[in-house]
Amino acid sequence: MKRSWIILLVLIMSACGPAAEDTSAIPAEYIDTGVDVEAWAVVPAGVFPSGQGDHLVDLDYEYQVMVTDVTNQQYAGYLNQALASNSIKIGEVEVIEDENITTHFGVHGPYSGDPFDGYEHEDPIEAGDKLHLTLEGKGERILHGDDGFTAIPELANHPVTMVSWFGAEAYCSYFGWRLPTELEWEKAARGTELIDDHGFAFPWGNKIESEYANYYSSHDLLEKIGGKLGGTTPVGLYNGAAYRGFQTQDQASPYGLYDMAGNVWQWTGDDYPEQHYRYLRGGSFYSYEVDLRVWKRNSAGPTYFAPDVGFRCARD
Repeated sequence: MKRSWIILLVLIMSACGPAAEDTSAIPAEYIDTGVDVEAWAVVPAGVFPSGQGDHLVDLDYEYQVMVTDVTNQQYAGYLNQALASNSIKIGEVEVIEDENITTHFGVHGPYSGDPFDGYEHEDPIEAGDKLHLTLEGKGERILHGDDGFTAIPELANHPVTMVSWFGAEAYCSYFGWRLPTELEWEKAARGTELIDDHGFAFPWGNKIESEYANYYSSHDLLEKIGGKLGGTTPVGLYNGAAYRGFQTQDQASPYGLYDMAGNVWQWTGDDYPEQHYRYLRGGSFYSYEVDLRVWKRNSAGPTYFAPDVGFRCARD
């Protein structure tokens, strides 16, 4: 985790739990969840309850969202395609963080910039090359060598992490897709059902137990195997199946999306006015139960990357 973001994490990344152990550790085995990582779910047009206050919001258009987070294997495949088409580069790139310039080695590519509002403490997001994925060693799940980019086999179907907002946006845009807006993400996570005039607190309902999601105290299967604080789990792990005696509950959202609570925070497409923070939703394996609720939000600058931040795409 980047040193220059420590203060920002305290102030903004409130959903982070206690410091985890080495999240780059490789699990002992690959776990096949049986969930199709290429699948998309349709979210129909209509009204849904938004936020903790269940304010009714009308999204008057249909859209689709990926059933799972983008995996390490999917992102590695994209990197190979994008590198071959000269859409991305590998090397050092300057990153502006709180008016400080640092240099990172990794994947980077062009970005058109954001409008500058002239706010007193606004950091301009100018056009230029932006860091997408760090290749500096710590927390890496995707390796680069003579044969191109490859995912660590045991982590191939885990959500890709250490990807900045720029890296997430570039992936979606490359295929003609986009990051979901916050409202699109929340509707896909909780659906439209009301019980006593209240919407769901979690994608599956209103209670949470360790068998529903990967969060700080959930004691998931990989924690049981490794005997330590776990990291990410394979996408779609919590689908009602049992793995080596660990029985999961089906945590799919009303539209069939997995891991909309826990595992990794997910980038959304919104730009925080006058500051250019990006919103994150869903909580992560670092988070406590309270921060997995569908209306909870987090934010960070678009250069931020971490071992508990990933994304999924949307399309019209």
